[in-house]
Amino acid sequence: MAKGLGNIMKQAQQMQQRMARIQQELEGREVEATAGGGMVTAVVSGKMQLLSLKIEKDVVDPEDVEMLQDLVTAAVNEALKKSQEMMQQEMGKVTGGMNLPGMF
Repeated sequence: MAKGLGNIMKQAQQMQQRMARIQQELEGREVEATAGGGMVTAVVSGKMQLLSLKIEKDVVDPEDVEMLQDLVTAAVNEALKKSQEMMQQEMGKVTGGMNLPGMF
């Protein structure tokens, strides 16, 4: 029984190492999302950090700041969602689709 437990611990350690490697790889990947027909573009890393935000001049209207805020919010939220989905997809390859709370 102790040998079986040792194998399980070894497999868990290997899985943890693969997951750490994937997280490191994801840090260098980027996803992009737009809102308002491309008027606002957000780029987010695989670690769910906002890397850049591009706003076209045409959408900047001092009389309608709320619209610009909504577009920025929509673009950033969509990019974050894409980043999270990318991370879950990559981690799912390691975990075999098991949902491991707190792992990512």
